[in-house]
Amino acid sequence: MTGGILAAVFLLALFVAPPPLWLAFVVVVITLAAWEWAGLMNLAARARLAYAAATVPLALASQVFELSGLAPIYLPTLLFWLLIAPLWLYRGWQRPAPWLGLILGWVLLLSTLLALLLLQAESPYLLLAAVGIAIVADTAAYFSGRAFGRHKLAPVISPGKTWEGAIGGAMAVALYALLLPTPEGLGKTVMVAAALVLCALSVLGDLFESWIKRRAGVKDSSRLLPGHGGILDRIDSQLAVLPAAALFWIWVK
Repeated sequence: MTGGILAAVFLLALFVAPPPLWLAFVVVVITLAAWEWAGLMNLAARARLAYAAATVPLALASQVFELSGLAPIYLPTLLFWLLIAPLWLYRGWQRPAPWLGLILGWVLLLSTLLALLLLQAESPYLLLAAVGIAIVADTAAYFSGRAFGRHKLAPVISPGKTWEGAIGGAMAVALYALLLPTPEGLGKTVMVAAALVLCALSVLGDLFESWIKRRAGVKDSSRLLPGHGGILDRIDSQLAVLPAAALFWIWVK
């Protein structure tokens, strides 16, 4: 039931809300995610609230920039997901020092906020298509893994994930990309290739949050969403997918 309510709220905000309300919705989501992130960094209750509160002006300050000119903001996030996060997981590093973890949280969360604003401003359908990549990948991976899963993808971090599931998710995403409308001047081959990169990033986002939670000794990022954990548990994949999708869209334009 909670999942259906979350989907309905998101779709209403995406397609019906005027720009100020969409901005408010996104800022609230990112602020709650920041509060959860601070908890995973082992901050005390007051420090968590302070971190979340500081996220609000940072998020609103992004509006003084022309969103389409913010490609450099997405680059650090993309480099983190492509280079640092895989090495982090492979090496089994501990949680970062609190100050470094808090900076990382802002980089990941604020770049996601900007991506949400940019893609929705271009077209609500564009943002929905980008969000759908992680959803399709996760759903297909779940069913493929249950049916064919034999080889663990990351047994220490997420024992339920398998290589067979990941391959099934990638195949579903490739089909999803083929069914999407192709922007003018962009071939289906590029669309599918970009979607597969985003699919891989969605898996990294999921695994990275699972690793951080494991190191923090918790199962969920919070209990804000009954039966679904916290905000970060719902958007972990999107933290990796959306900034990369925004950067790709800027390049396409």
